[in-house]
Amino acid sequence: MNISGYRFVDLNDRDELRDPFMNMCTVLELKGTILLSPNGINFFLAGSEESVSEFIQYLESDKRFSGIPIKFSRTDYQPFRRMLVKRKNEIISLGKSEIKPSEFTGPYIKPIEFKRLLDGEKDILVLDTRNDYETRIGSFEGSLELGISTFRDFPNAIESIPEEYKSKTVVMYCTGGIRCEKASAVMINAGFEDVKQLEGGILGYFDECGGSYWDGDCFVFDQRVAVDSDLAETDIQMCFKCREPLSEDEQKSEYYVIGCLLYTSPSPRDGLLSRMPSCA
Repeated sequence: MNISGYRFVDLNDRDELRDPFMNMCTVLELKGTILLSPNGINFFLAGSEESVSEFIQYLESDKRFSGIPIKFSRTDYQPFRRMLVKRKNEIISLGKSEIKPSEFTGPYIKPIEFKRLLDGEKDILVLDTRNDYETRIGSFEGSLELGISTFRDFPNAIESIPEEYKSKTVVMYCTGGIRCEKASAVMINAGFEDVKQLEGGILGYFDECGGSYWDGDCFVFDQRVAVDSDLAETDIQMCFKCREPLSEDEQKSEYYVIGCLLYTSPSPRDGLLSRMPSCA
């Protein structure tokens, strides 16, 4: 059983939380990562159903973590190699300390409501807030991709969005929702008048609406690499050298050598896969 969840909440005792979490996960034989920061918790773990259930009960014992929305999925193997509990300055790194989702964030739009907007062909801007290596393997049809390599580039990247879009409805999305908690606040502060974040992210949309309007697969941050709209693992593989996701067709390329695309080669997604510098 795989679970993931997050919450932005003040954790003044962040440092004291690390060892109890680590001890609990070790006893339960869970693997994965828990990120703890002064402004929240983010976790993605895997283990037996019994262990996962006990971990959730442990979370619920602290009112700050009670009721965290949790996403569930299944694999027939352990998708994480080890158990880590990390203390971080931010549970999702933006580099702007003034952005505090526990105090202010954009309004949410439920997956079914977002689908209705798409069904009705409403004049909205659908914005992908993820990094370029994620968007390359899948995105919502017609969405705007910013071409960023790190979330810290997001505030500067939105400056390229035409001014007329500031008065339009913007629906932004990411994998599970955590990135949009901060990204929505950044856009509202930048003058965008109607910014909504997709509740539960792409994975939440898959769970409620399936693959409607989605093109490709969805990158995930574990050994599965990517899942389809049924939340099943796909054939996408990770290059062990440059850490880029590679499609099945790219893996068949004559340039694909020991887990790495060495040179420019055809890509089924955009017609051309740029050379990966770290693989040269």
